[in-house]
Amino acid sequence: MLRLYQIEHGLIQEIPLDESRLESQLLAADWIDALEPDEQERALLAKLFSDELPDVDDVEEIEASARCFTDQDGLHLHTLFLGMAEGRHHTVSVAFVLQPERLIAIRDGELSDFRLLRMRARRGQVSCETPTELLVTLFEQKVENHADNIEDIHHQLERVSHAVLEDEAADLEAAISQLARLEDSNGKIRLCLMDTQRDISFMLRHLREPSQQRDTLYEIGRDLETLMTHTSFLFDKINFLMDSTQGFINIRQAQIIKTFSIAAVVFLPPTLIASIYGMNFEFMPELDWQYGYPLAIGLMVAAGMAPYFYFKRKGWL
Repeated sequence: MLRLYQIEHGLIQEIPLDESRLESQLLAADWIDALEPDEQERALLAKLFSDELPDVDDVEEIEASARCFTDQDGLHLHTLFLGMAEGRHHTVSVAFVLQPERLIAIRDGELSDFRLLRMRARRGQVSCETPTELLVTLFEQKVENHADNIEDIHHQLERVSHAVLEDEAADLEAAISQLARLEDSNGKIRLCLMDTQRDISFMLRHLREPSQQRDTLYEIGRDLETLMTHTSFLFDKINFLMDSTQGFINIRQAQIIKTFSIAAVVFLPPTLIASIYGMNFEFMPELDWQYGYPLAIGLMVAAGMAPYFYFKRKGWL
């Protein structure tokens, strides 16, 4: 799917697609957003703008030299964005090709950053003068989105912290599952932040833009440093809560084992007495006692109560 945008009077506006003159619209567009392009669309983009468009394997290369480079087609940035599917965060690689006349974005998944920018553009809220300024705006919005996600993780951790540390009836196993999901989300956000830092550094080295754009990139870099520090704090908090939760689970299990152990000790003497008088020997003097049965019952009760009161006095119960 292709979405085309044009800069008019300092604002980004979407161009309604017309299949009959798609090539001319592509040439006139300042921003081409290619969402999961098919073979025909990729061939058309390659024909008009680039000899060879990156595929999924190229976009997901981890080496810095493969993800950020310049060639005759323009400046290439392969960067990670944060997506959401089935309630879990995941990373989506987006390939940007920045040329003097246009910005081309190639991606294989729907992303909230692009959806939000599209909604803002329809309302006339995205101001820019050049494709480079649009790319900087995308990165600025990306970092703001990461900040919102980090804040959301922090709020969720506060709720888990209250449940684990203050709610005695909390489901600790559910808390561990939630902490594991938060740790995974925080890790993916940190990965996106690190990747964005590399992209910002590359853009500062290779772009010859007005000082205002460079100042914006420097501000984004400072925001990234702050967010990276906050993700480290969240990792420490998650690890603390994970250790605390496992500790409370161990304490609960120890209490259960303690209860069973004391019960076994309390019932051991009565069991011993009952076993002795349950033997079927022919000569047992106590068998002829008139009060032998109530005496045996009383002896078993006394043998069971004695250890109980002893444990109670020692504070073990």
